[in-house]
Order: sequence, then C-alpha cells, then structure tokens
Amino acid sequence: MLPNRHAMELYQLRSFAAVAEAGHLTRAAERLHVSQPAVSAQIRSLEEELGAALFERTATGMTLTQAGARLLPLALRVIAAAADMKAQALSLKGEVAGHLRVGTLADPETLRLGDLLARAVERHPLLQIELHHEVTGAAFAKVRDGALDASFYYGPLHHPAVASLALRPLAYRVAVPAAWRDRIAADDWASIAALPWVTTPPISSHHALAAQLFADRGTAPATIVEADHESVVRSLVIAGVGAGLMREDLALESERAGEALAWPGARLETPLQFIHARERTPDPAVAALVALVADTWRDGHATAAVANDASMR
Repeated sequence: MLPNRHAMELYQLRSFAAVAEAGHLTRAAERLHVSQPAVSAQIRSLEEELGAALFERTATGMTLTQAGARLLPLALRVIAAAADMKAQALSLKGEVAGHLRVGTLADPETLRLGDLLARAVERHPLLQIELHHEVTGAAFAKVRDGALDASFYYGPLHHPAVASLALRPLAYRVAVPAAWRDRIAADDWASIAALPWVTTPPISSHHALAAQLFADRGTAPATIVEADHESVVRSLVIAGVGAGLMREDLALESERAGEALAWPGARLETPLQFIHARERTPDPAVAALVALVADTWRDGHATAAVANDASMR
C-alpha cells in the first residue's frame, strides 16, 4: 500500500485552530511563529485531506465555513489529546508540562494573577500559561467546548461538564456620578431606576446582576450605553454618563475620592470561581493549575487576615 501523501498532521490542526481564533492568516502565523505562506499551505493541505473548505477568504480575514465550524471542536480535542499524552509522559518522570489557555475576567489584582503566575514559574517551569481576556458567558462556553483549558468565572455554576473551585464572594453596589447627589435618595429605588444606566452585554455576569437587581423590583434599567468591560462602566460612571453596578471595593474607593456615590440601598453578591472541563480533571497540567489557584487563594486569605489583624492594633 502506498503511503498517503496528504496524511493529516497535528501541526495542520494547530494552524486550523489558530486561524479560526485569530480570524486572520497573518495574526495566526505570528502566534504560531511561522510564516504566513506556511500557514496558508497547511490549511490548504488540510482542506484537501478532509475534502471540505474550512474557511471563507474575505478582504478582511478568514471566517469559518459551516463545515469548518463543525470540525473545529474535533480538531481542538485532537490537539488537547496530543498535549495530554505529552503531559502524561512527562508526569511519569515526575514533571508537569503543557500549554494551558486560561480565561481572565477582571483586573489582575482581583484575580491574584501575579501571585498565581509566580507560583507556576517556581513550581512548574515547563508549564506554559496563555491568558485570554473574556466575559463570563464566553469563558464558560470556551471551557465547555475545549477552546480554553480553564478560566476564572463570575456567578453560580451548575453544569455536569464543568468543574468549579469557589474562590470568594464578590460584592457589587449601585454607583452614581458624584454630581447627581441631589437626584437620588438613600431609600428611594424609584430615584435610582429613573437614572440613565451604563450596562454590559447580556453574555456577562455583570449584566445578569443588574437584571436581577431591577427584576426583583419589577423594573428594567434605562440603558444608554452598553460597555464591553466593567472598567469601562466605572469610567463612564465617574465621567457622569450614567449609573451602573460597580464592585464594592471600587465603588467605595471612588466615593472616598469624590468621583462617585455608592448607593446604600442595594448590595449584591456573586461568587468568583475557577472552572475547567470536568473531563480534564485527570490531566496533570490542569490538576497542577487548579492546585496552584487553590494555594494562591488560600495563602492570600491568610495574608489578608494577618494584614487586617495588624491594622487593628
């Protein structure tokens, strides 16, 4: 039997996944550290092997065809399986290695990313971590579908395919521009509901919190701006554009600075969690990452307790 000259190769699948994520050949090539013609040739060879067009070429980039969208999750599973095999082989020698894509949601300080990554470098120097900024809903979908290996996550989560590690509750307050002090009353929800609001996309947990706040009171926010990130909400509240939900520590900080008011009439909580696909739990790299996150947050709580105790003396 003659060898198949167009046998599918792992590097072709990696190029497929990179182009699908980047939406552009040049950006995918930069990410893979190869030339653009090489990536283009790999995609073309893979399409010939599969007998299906994976992308539509446009003037602005590359978009998945219907076939490409259906085959991408399978390609991601093969890539993950190959990485798992390599990681398992290294684990037999007592080493943890791999390339993990991790979703982030907020500022690095809130997630303790600096501490986490420092621990990772110290304990597992062969473990590579690639950070991707996401919104909550997208982070969940990407973890479930294998596009992310793990992610931070806001909100309750009960899904059989996803495992979670609870880290801490996050509190939110209604924040109002400082100049609007005379437009609101401490115990008057109607005055808050009547304000123009800055909200976030429906896929975010921030949006779900705001929707819950209004639904519990039988109203809906008068949204004038939809921001793509909580930091933008804060900036727009401070700029006097509208009211919005702000993390309590930031709302109180803004109030002390005279930039905004933290309305005392409502306080909401949502859990901060770290999630990964349940089927990846035995993966040595994923297990090591979860252990790193757990240690970072356990030690962080202990450090905070010592600091609080010292401040009361």
